[in-house]
Amino acid sequence: MEEPGDAEARGAVSALRPRLAALGRRLAAFRGAGSNDTFLAKGSATLDKLKDFRNEGKEHPSTLLHLYTQAVLDITYFEENQLVDEDFPEESSLQKVKELTCILSEPEVLMRECNINEEPVNILGAELLECLYWRKGALLYMYCHTAKERSEWLRENIAIFKKCLNDGVHYLMKMLSFRCPLQVNEDVSLQDKDSARLLSEGVFSDTHLLAMMYGGEMCYWGLQHCGEGRQESLETTDPVSNSDLGCRSKSVWLDFRETGKNMLQKYVAACEGPLKGQGWNTAAAKQMLCYLMKPRN
Repeated sequence: MEEPGDAEARGAVSALRPRLAALGRRLAAFRGAGSNDTFLAKGSATLDKLKDFRNEGKEHPSTLLHLYTQAVLDITYFEENQLVDEDFPEESSLQKVKELTCILSEPEVLMRECNINEEPVNILGAELLECLYWRKGALLYMYCHTAKERSEWLRENIAIFKKCLNDGVHYLMKMLSFRCPLQVNEDVSLQDKDSARLLSEGVFSDTHLLAMMYGGEMCYWGLQHCGEGRQESLETTDPVSNSDLGCRSKSVWLDFRETGKNMLQKYVAACEGPLKGQGWNTAAAKQMLCYLMKPRN
């Protein structure tokens, strides 16, 4: 008689099959172009392991999901580095960013397709999910950082620019939400107080701190270039308006001013408090905060 776990594993294998084929094709294309990157090698090894498990058909779905997520992270990291090295080519980079964002969303989509009735964080863990959302948010940050300097493109595509900023900040906020801030109490010893203060603010790593700075800076760009207006009409007129830059679900328009102030204030408080003297610069963050704190028109 078949065990329930066997049916779950078969469902995961079935849902994985087309995704593994797609990742394999991406990998083959880069290898065919002569790329010999460490992350591609890691992604290739993980894909081989997944194919072995797929053939056996009995591995637990959570193991398959973990491995698939790691393969996605490794292979897309190579592609992101290519975009950065090429300075996000104006003609093709938006489509590439949309594509990579969608691929980085696939682990959670896969969970839904497998009817796994668990929160993603309970299956993938906080660190993997943080990595997925950090990568999506940081990719959009880097794209917008380049795009805002192309004045003609920006004039003609301000709606797309705003959408990229909005989605990018959403991803970074989500990345910062997976772990509960530490509740500081009187039992915390003196030598741990700085660490406890950081953890109470949700700063669990350098990446969490960078996410606050990146998110605040994107809000600053949004207010600077797009103004206060919410531009509700984007949902029907902008070709990338169906959130996730063309992937599923719709996103909520952020208040760039309030969101940016909140993220940058946390960044400055951490850098000038527990992390003072450790090389974190707050000059740019303070300058942006001054702009964001000006009275509304």
